[in-house]
Amino acid sequence: MKAVLARAEKSASLLTLAKMANVALAMLWGFAVTFVFVRALPGMEFQAFLLLIAFNNFTQSSEFGLTNVIYARLRKYWLGRAADNGVDGGTSDFRYEEIGALFLFLGSLIIMGAAIVALAIAVGWIRTELPAIFLIFFLSSVLNMLLLLVKRSLAALDYNMVWEIIDCARRMAGLGILVSVLFGLDLMLSVSLQLLLNGGAVLAGMILVQRRSGMHVSHWFALRTGGGHIRRTYLRDIGASAALTMSEMAAYNGPYFMIAALSHDLSLMLLFDFVFKIIRSVAITIRATIEGALPRLTRFWFSGDKASFRAALKKALMVGIGVAVCADISLLIVGKRLFSILFDGRSQLSTWEMLLLCVLLLMLSVICVSVYLQGSLGRFWLMLRQSLPFLAGSLLSVPLALLMAGNSQPGEVGLDFMIAYTLAFFVAAMLHLRAIGQLVKG
Repeated sequence: MKAVLARAEKSASLLTLAKMANVALAMLWGFAVTFVFVRALPGMEFQAFLLLIAFNNFTQSSEFGLTNVIYARLRKYWLGRAADNGVDGGTSDFRYEEIGALFLFLGSLIIMGAAIVALAIAVGWIRTELPAIFLIFFLSSVLNMLLLLVKRSLAALDYNMVWEIIDCARRMAGLGILVSVLFGLDLMLSVSLQLLLNGGAVLAGMILVQRRSGMHVSHWFALRTGGGHIRRTYLRDIGASAALTMSEMAAYNGPYFMIAALSHDLSLMLLFDFVFKIIRSVAITIRATIEGALPRLTRFWFSGDKASFRAALKKALMVGIGVAVCADISLLIVGKRLFSILFDGRSQLSTWEMLLLCVLLLMLSVICVSVYLQGSLGRFWLMLRQSLPFLAGSLLSVPLALLMAGNSQPGEVGLDFMIAYTLAFFVAAMLHLRAIGQLVKG
C-alpha cells in the first residue's frame, strides 16, 4: 500500500484527480447545507442561518493566510532536506515548533469565534430559537481552519494522497449525516455528529504530520519557542499575509453584510448567496488543479529552472481557465433550475445575471491561479497590493447597485449588483495577469 501511495504521490495526474474528487464533495457539501437547512428551518430561522454562514466564512478566512505561510516555509525546508539527503533543510530556518504555535493560534481563533456567535445570539444580532444548533454547526465548520493547516503541512511534506483519501472519507460521511435530516434524523444530532467527525479528522491529521515530519508531541505545544521563532524571523510575512487575508475575506464576504445593512431585499441576498457558492465551488476546483501542479511548480521555482517553471505555469493557467469555461457551460444549461431548486422557488435568476456570472468566473480563474501560486512562493506583500482595488470594488458593489437602481422595485436590483460586482473582478484579474507576467519573466 505504501508503494502504491508513493507512486500516486509522484503522479501529477492522479494527485489532481484525487483533489478534484475532494473538491466535488466540498462543492456538494456547500449546496447540500443550503438545500437541507432551507427545508429544515422556518423562513426567519433560515435567514438568520445565512448570516451565520456569512460569519462562519468570515471566521474561517481569519486564519490570516497562516497556512500559506507555513506551506511556503515547510516546502522550502523539505525540498532542501531532500536535496541534502535528509541531513537538514538547506538554507531554510524552519522549525517544527512553528506548526505547533500556529495550531494553537488557530485553535484560539475558533474559541473566540464561538464566543462571538454565542454573544450575537444572546443579544439578538442573530435572531434564532435554535441557539445550540447554530453554535454547534459553527464549531463544526470552523474546525476547517485546523484541517486546512494539516492539509497544507502534509502537502509540503509530499504526503498529499494519504490526506486526500482520509478527507474524502470524512466529507462523504458528513454528507450522509447531513442529508439524513431529510429522512428524519434530528437536526441537533446531525450537527453534533458533524462536530465529532471533524474533530476526529483533525486528530488523525495531526498524527500524520507528526509521523511524516519527525515532529515530537512537545512541538505541538511549544507556543513560546515557536511563537518566538516566528516573531524573530518572519513576523513581517505574517503581517502581510494577515492583511492580505483580511482584505480578501472582506472582499468576498462583505456583500453579505452590505446587503443586510443597506437593503431588506431577500432576493438580492439569495442572489449573492448563489453567486458566492458558485465562486467558492469554482475557486476550490481551480485550487485542486493548482495544488496538483504545485509540487512541480515549487520545485522548479526554488531550483531556478525558469524554462520548466514557465511551461508548467502556462499549463496551470490554461487548466484554470478551462475549469471556468466548464462551469459557464454548466450554468447556461442548469443555472436557472439549480437556483430555483436551491432556494425552494423563493427567487429567480435572470438570464443577464447568469451571463454576468459566467464572465465573472473567467476573471476568477486568472485570480485564483495567481493567488494560489504566489501564496505558495511567499509573495505576500505583492499580493496585498493586488488585493486592495478588489476589496474596494467588492464593498462598493452593493451601494453602487442600489444607487443605479434608484426607485426600482425589490427584486430588480440584482442586475445592477452583478454589473458592479463583475467589474470589480475584471479590475482584479488585470492586476493578477500583470503579476503572472512578472513571474514568467522571473
